[in-house]
Amino acid sequence: MSFDRVEIPYGAYWSTPFAKWQGALQHLHAMKFAAWVAKGELARRNIDPESFDTGVFGMTNTQYQSFYGAPWPLYEIGATRTPGHMITQVCATGARVVFAGASEIQLGMAEQALIIAADRCSNGPHIYYPAPKGPGGYGQSEDQVTYNMMNDAIAGHSMLETAENVARKYQITTEEQHEVVLRRYEQYQDALADDHAFQKRYMTLPFSVPKHNFKGEDAVLAGDEGVFATSKEALARLKPVQPDGTVTFGGQTHPADGNVGLILTTPERARELSTDPAIRVTLRGFGQARAELKFMPEAPIAATQKALDHAGVSLADVVAIKSHNPFAVNDIAFARATGADVMAMNNYGSSLIWGHPQGPTGLRAIVELIEELAIRGGGIGLFQGCAAGDSSMAAVVEVSQR
Repeated sequence: MSFDRVEIPYGAYWSTPFAKWQGALQHLHAMKFAAWVAKGELARRNIDPESFDTGVFGMTNTQYQSFYGAPWPLYEIGATRTPGHMITQVCATGARVVFAGASEIQLGMAEQALIIAADRCSNGPHIYYPAPKGPGGYGQSEDQVTYNMMNDAIAGHSMLETAENVARKYQITTEEQHEVVLRRYEQYQDALADDHAFQKRYMTLPFSVPKHNFKGEDAVLAGDEGVFATSKEALARLKPVQPDGTVTFGGQTHPADGNVGLILTTPERARELSTDPAIRVTLRGFGQARAELKFMPEAPIAATQKALDHAGVSLADVVAIKSHNPFAVNDIAFARATGADVMAMNNYGSSLIWGHPQGPTGLRAIVELIEELAIRGGGIGLFQGCAAGDSSMAAVVEVSQR
């Protein structure tokens, strides 16, 4: 299925700064916070919340009363009669919500979709599951965020173990990983140049953090919070986390909080909503894949090829690549398998540096990809990223002049 009936209005997207967990955003209910941000961003663009005939909300970590799904935040935004659904697909959520909304429009089920992804890794829920017929009637419990990062539901391994497996397969050393980390940190500095000029293309800065009841200001963020400054010397002092491993704390991302929003609509309506009607943003294709058990960082390789095939293009046609890279291993393995230049990927930043709130991570990367393509004067871009369950999703977008 092509997506010729769907466009992203240029500039009709936004992101909060991402804050390292237990930081400036830790007190905010993820769904309420995402609705609060979206309501303000729509008002800034003079977009009526009631103009949406569908909504897709992506979130991974349970929040109080998240049982109610997308209709709750949509109502809070002011889209009081807009139906919608919630998707939870761990780190693939950001790309998955775009695919879901685009599919509804392409099938003629809707004309304008509000896409939101949010997560709060901070203060993750402690969940108890009753088991009245279990021994002694005792049930099971989990700390949803930390336990699941450390214990795969299928084989019990940690996410870190998947990175080490891929590092062994592709013979990736600690030193190579640190070289990529330094490059990613350098690229992120470009997004901060000239008083955050790149980030201000899609992010409202300084960002006023509301109080927990959304009445008044709790703090002000100048940008992403909790980004670790690094250097070659600092990374060289780090030892691998696992015995006989290669991945250090410097070679992996950190949990974070935040949310991202994006509008999908028809080509006709996109011109009306764009901040620059001359710029056209289209979705060319999507792909998904699943790697061998315990090889999560390898999954984007196959997903990318499927997305490129769906779009009818090759990697040689792609001028910008963004990845969700929880480990530097991800980018190195991808480059070795595809021939991509590992040092040219992820201009202006990536989740390896600005953090990983799971649900919105990929969506922010897609937004940044659009802006990089616009700066380049157009072209085809690729987003790819892995997700728990050794899975992955990729998306191909194109920015052009009308």
